[in-house]
Amino acid sequence: MTPIATDDDIKAKLKQTATVFEAALSRHGAQCSGASPRLAEAMRYSLEAGGKRLRPALVLWSCELCGGAREAAMPAAVAMECVHTFSLIHDDLPAIDNDDMRRGKPTNHKRFGEAMAILAGDGLLALAFEVLARPSSDPATAVAMVRELASAAGWEGMIGGEAADVDGESQPPDAGLTAKIHAAKTARLLEASCRMGGLAARADEDSLTMLGRYGHELGLAFQIADDLLDLTATSEQLGKAAGKDESSRKQTHARLVGIEESRKLAQAAADRAVAALAPFGDRAAALVSLARFVVSRRS
Repeated sequence: MTPIATDDDIKAKLKQTATVFEAALSRHGAQCSGASPRLAEAMRYSLEAGGKRLRPALVLWSCELCGGAREAAMPAAVAMECVHTFSLIHDDLPAIDNDDMRRGKPTNHKRFGEAMAILAGDGLLALAFEVLARPSSDPATAVAMVRELASAAGWEGMIGGEAADVDGESQPPDAGLTAKIHAAKTARLLEASCRMGGLAARADEDSLTMLGRYGHELGLAFQIADDLLDLTATSEQLGKAAGKDESSRKQTHARLVGIEESRKLAQAAADRAVAALAPFGDRAAALVSLARFVVSRRS
């Protein structure tokens, strides 16, 4: 049986990985030195705002699981965080979620204005692909990663999921629509994080498939848990306004089936994520523990 770490253990591992990742941001070109000073400041403001760095951790841990070196996956981790940060900046805009706080700080548009926030998000999206396509990259691996990230972030992935999320606010609760939103908006990017880690390690196709299945189910568990936290946690715990999903009439499992049933759904998704890693055995302990942590976290 794969050993399970405690929540404190996994939080410590996430923190250690985040520290290593943040030290690598500037080495891999995320300093935005060629941009106009205000645009560069706006990009760095959100990119360097901290957080759990879950997606970079998935890239790095998946690479290590497949026998790769952490540094080989660092460009992919940086690219993934650039895309994730771009999505947060644009999500927070008045036209979408209209949030004032993110990670305990004023949102990008509150700090720099709406126009610069839009441009900062655009800049980070472009930077993600620039990082992946640097001349130092192995061409075949770079192409595979660019394809994976573009698919995960684009109109069929995260951006498409965000569009469905916006449209869903004007519709009654619908199980099929909720599943579609969660799969595209959240799960697809976590799936890509794991697969890109495997690609960095030059893993075989079977390993990539298992990692992708794990990331997808982890993303579903994460989103359900996140929606529950919006109802049960405080704004101080979340670092952003609580209760926004309900006031915006978002499509969530909590609206569909209630809090307790949603907890069961999140746990079931986490169980499926763990099952996907079974062929890796004890080597997958960190990712297994992360799946358990995702549904038990309090912020």
